[in-house]
Amino acid sequence: MKRLLNILYVLTEDSYLSKQGETICIHVGGNEKVRVPIHNLESVLCFSKTTVSTPLIAFCGERGIGLAFFSEQGRFYGRIEGPVRGNVLLRTAQYFATKSALGLPLAKNFVAAKIANGRNVLLRSARESKDPEDTERLQQAAADIACLASQVKTAENLDQLRGAEGIIANRYFAAFDRMIKVNREEFNLKKRTKRPPVDRTNALLSFLYMLLANDVRSALEGVGLDPAVGYLHALRPGRPSLALDLMEELRAPLCDRMVVAMINLKQVQGDDFDITPTGININEDTRKTVITAWQKRKKEEIIHPYLDEKVPIGLIPHLQAQLLARHLRGDLDFYPPFYWK
Repeated sequence: MKRLLNILYVLTEDSYLSKQGETICIHVGGNEKVRVPIHNLESVLCFSKTTVSTPLIAFCGERGIGLAFFSEQGRFYGRIEGPVRGNVLLRTAQYFATKSALGLPLAKNFVAAKIANGRNVLLRSARESKDPEDTERLQQAAADIACLASQVKTAENLDQLRGAEGIIANRYFAAFDRMIKVNREEFNLKKRTKRPPVDRTNALLSFLYMLLANDVRSALEGVGLDPAVGYLHALRPGRPSLALDLMEELRAPLCDRMVVAMINLKQVQGDDFDITPTGININEDTRKTVITAWQKRKKEEIIHPYLDEKVPIGLIPHLQAQLLARHLRGDLDFYPPFYWK
């Protein structure tokens, strides 16, 4: 169990939640583990196999406390809301922000955090490198990105912002293979390609980005936001634009670092991929290996830079979604993006 931002996160498998007076009582394996006062809770997020009693569901509904349910892997199952509170005001604020003065600053925040986190990944790899040429290239790429970052601050519209973000992303990925220390010929990355990936590293990046996008989308749905209506990515049918927005700040520290680590630790090899006429795909066994490593990574704990509390990495999308929702509702003056340290 973890309590952050007046949200109760139930992470322990086979937890049973019931109402006991003015508290939520949590049992695991028939034993009472903790009681949490309900008077200042905003939501309860239940992961894995969690059972909630009907009286507690009714009590939460009466008090306006949301109940959201997720799989152990973070896939969103559903959300229960009482008659008093609902998502209509939050989603109205979300939709309004796409046409108001809030939209561009939000998009800039997503991009600014993405740039800062990407630079940190490059600089950390530069410090860890034992090859002087690699170190120089990584440091130079980080310096170039820092200079270009001013274009994000001065962008007057989304087109300018997207143009600056694209240039910076190209500089970042141009130096990406300098972070790879082993099997560089097999895992060489010249540029970022998506559909389809044309090399092994792009295939790994695309697969992990897909896993992250699913986690972020679930987190947004869990707090009542519409994953399809974002601010940086253009609105298109079937595109989870807000999920793509929010995951920008998380790509480098959660996915890119993991790709580099798995290659350098030889957890993936060149023959773990299927080469087809249209591109390169990860084979089935390797997908399982990557998913296992991803789930293990999500259990690691870090200090959240805004909350200044130790949290599992897997909760970061949920915390950022909650912070974004609070900003849109007017409870926070600004949205604090995730800056990786």
